[in-house]
Amino acid sequence: MIRHLSPTEKSQKDFYQSYKCKGPIVMLNMLKFRKLTDYKDHPSLDPGNEISGQEAYRLYSAATLPLVQKAGGEVVYFGSIANFLIGPEDEHWDAILLVRYPAVEKFIAFAGSEEYLKTAGHRTASLEDSRLLPTALPSM
Repeated sequence: MIRHLSPTEKSQKDFYQSYKCKGPIVMLNMLKFRKLTDYKDHPSLDPGNEISGQEAYRLYSAATLPLVQKAGGEVVYFGSIANFLIGPEDEHWDAILLVRYPAVEKFIAFAGSEEYLKTAGHRTASLEDSRLLPTALPSM
């Protein structure tokens, strides 16, 4: 299984070039949590005992939410997912998260900030897989 936890160089470049919109964007996050975390790539963040991916994502959220707000962003929705009403029966996600930013530049500044990068390892340790889909209002 290919895991998707970080953007590729190409996806970052495509994002920067295609989202030159003025106005807000909403980031759609689809999350699949690990049963137990894996902090091997971020040992300084390891809480010292085995915790679930969902618990580690709570640590990530607690550290990240003030930074999102500092960038002018807000969590619009966070909820658990059951099964697709329309979609593949064998595809499963645990949660969905919608985060609104006032502009693409605000998201880019947030995601690249030193403060964010210090604790972003909780996200990597907590997730088995993820999707991040930027959305914007269509130009009229």
